[in-house]
Amino acid sequence: MNTSLNATLPGQPHIAYSGDQLLIEGVSLSELAREHGTPLFVYSKAAMLSDLAAYQRGFAGRQAQICYAMKANSSLAILQVFADAGCGFDIVSGGELARVLAAGGDPAKVIFSGVGKTRHEMKQALQVGIGCFNVESEAELDVLSEVALSLGKQAPVSLRVNPNVDPKTHPYISTGLKGNKFGIAHEDALRAYRHAASLPGLKVVGIDCHIGSQITDSTPYLDAMDRVLDLVAEVEAAGIPIHHIDFGGGLGINYNGDKPPEADALWAQLLAKLDARGYGQRQLMIEPGRSLVGNAGVCLTEVLYLKPGEQKNFCIVDAAMNDLPRPAMYQAFHQIVPVTPRPGDGVVYDVVGPVCESGDWIGRDRQMRVAAGDVLAVLSAGAYCMSMASNYNTRGRAAEILVDGTKAHLIRQRESAFDTFALEQLV
Repeated sequence: MNTSLNATLPGQPHIAYSGDQLLIEGVSLSELAREHGTPLFVYSKAAMLSDLAAYQRGFAGRQAQICYAMKANSSLAILQVFADAGCGFDIVSGGELARVLAAGGDPAKVIFSGVGKTRHEMKQALQVGIGCFNVESEAELDVLSEVALSLGKQAPVSLRVNPNVDPKTHPYISTGLKGNKFGIAHEDALRAYRHAASLPGLKVVGIDCHIGSQITDSTPYLDAMDRVLDLVAEVEAAGIPIHHIDFGGGLGINYNGDKPPEADALWAQLLAKLDARGYGQRQLMIEPGRSLVGNAGVCLTEVLYLKPGEQKNFCIVDAAMNDLPRPAMYQAFHQIVPVTPRPGDGVVYDVVGPVCESGDWIGRDRQMRVAAGDVLAVLSAGAYCMSMASNYNTRGRAAEILVDGTKAHLIRQRESAFDTFALEQLV
């Protein structure tokens, strides 16, 4: 590893070595670990705004609304960054809506996605005046109309269409194929739109498509766009106007040499197709998540023990699958680097946590020179880590820090053991 002055890490322009110290923006990660303990999540505000700027450049001169897909990371201060930057939000639960409002987000810029919205969640969203419901089944149309009428309202709806396009990603995060639970089948969409238009509690405003996550190739997006635009023409020919077109999110990031297109370059291709087909001046909606926060975050973890073995050497750290679920869930790769490197080639280790599960690993077969007490940085940890963290083994969730230049703000306190059972009671 190159640890010379200001050597940046792949995919991490705001995380760099300065001398023998790893910095995030202008702040030493080793100092943060000493002050706040580990495991510790640290995020770069500049990295998030830089990634957002790529989308904003791509949409310059267009009618477009960027809605951050907050399931990637729903910490209030992260939401505040995007709300202050003018973003809307893509939510999938009433709890996420409550977080948007607590962070100062505009409910009129909220899109409510998800296959299983409850009546209570629908009512909650209608009462605060969200921008649109992305409806995912014909049964949901009937229930939403009924709830809206009970409040004397009309619910603005966009139907999420499943285009049966393979995003070429992990099957757990593929959402646009016939075998996925999401969306309305392409061949059923016109019937569903006619039904939606007939319901008094609904107002059809758009069409939605989201094919998956961690997509690193532009081809699936272009294929999905063609199918969606074919359907727009068909629906409008039936007398149902489509005011906005929502192309979802899913753009990947660099975890391990991945080379996804830059957001502005991708949208240059997509907008060229829109223009060629005569839809370039439509209102556009997109819902990026991982690509805005993934590479902005690191998880700091302390090496507890080194355990040599006949077949494997283990580097046991204090972060675990409850802190970083992606490796256990998706066999996902995260780069792991020392905060203060030691010279030499090191030893090949599996980096594992203390949770009592064989699936509790952070990285396999990593060559490192480390000792007990060293702090490691797990990179690309800004998305789908803290938002999926749990209290398994009664482990308190980690603290979180937001770095802005040379300032480090504590945005979530570390949970104590008491916090994990504060809502329970003995009989």
